[in-house]
Amino acid sequence: MKHLMSPLDLSVEELDRLLDLANDIEAHPSRYAHSCEGKKLATLFYEPSTRTRLSFEAAMLNLGGSVLGFSSADSSSAAKGESVSDTIRVISCYADICAMRHPKEGAPLVASMKSSIPIINAGDGGHQHPTQTLTDLLTIRSLKGRLDNFTIGLCGDLKFGRTVHSLIQALIRYPNIRFVLISPEELRLPDNIRDGVLKKNHQDFREEVRLEDAIPQLDLLYMTRVQRERFFNEEDYIRMKDFYILDKEKMKLAKEDMLVLHPLPRVNEISVEIDDDPRAVYFKQAQYGVYVRMALILTLLEVEGC
Repeated sequence: MKHLMSPLDLSVEELDRLLDLANDIEAHPSRYAHSCEGKKLATLFYEPSTRTRLSFEAAMLNLGGSVLGFSSADSSSAAKGESVSDTIRVISCYADICAMRHPKEGAPLVASMKSSIPIINAGDGGHQHPTQTLTDLLTIRSLKGRLDNFTIGLCGDLKFGRTVHSLIQALIRYPNIRFVLISPEELRLPDNIRDGVLKKNHQDFREEVRLEDAIPQLDLLYMTRVQRERFFNEEDYIRMKDFYILDKEKMKLAKEDMLVLHPLPRVNEISVEIDDDPRAVYFKQAQYGVYVRMALILTLLEVEGC
């Protein structure tokens, strides 16, 4: 596999090997500290990012490699009208591997068709976010010990949330996963995921509006923010942004071993009073993101750990 556009680019067996490698990196970081010496990662971020961009950079630096790139379209030749295809042809001359985030769905795929180096989709519009999904899977498997036999609640912006779309597509390949889709009517899961993925695969799911009604049955709660940048007008965003707020009172309804995940950044949807709850694992999740991106870089570059 040369590029990663979607979690489905990895078979379950390949995914298991990648997660095993990430766990080994976590346990033995010094073993991999020089694996990518002389290698360069290009980070082409046409859209704002903190965790994804910096975790990619941290991953490559932890492997002994170096990083070049840009953090906004305004600071690149895209501001002059350069196409993604031309940009990646040039970047292929400078770097060994590339992570690209773009507001347009399919832009990283277009780049991969013109690239001579591996391309990683670091998020394309409301479409896919495969490395966040790998992070989520590593977090779940590391802390729960499995990727099957659980009930997961997906809460918040399910319409535009690319992290949710990617995670659903990845998890349906594992047995006995039950989905609870928690959202207001306006932010329900789009038909292409509900019908084209869940129903098509005869997947067990139900839809709820109230978080309080769903939380007692959950083994995992995946919170998401209402994304201001995906709304066409400010009024709709303001009306929806505080629809869900996870606080101590709601956590009293949850199982003692339920885990709370969030791809971050959060706004108001998780109260800071939850941060000290041992079930809140979203900052651990961010750390797992570095390990899984290190494993992905090694896999795509076909580099062995030292």
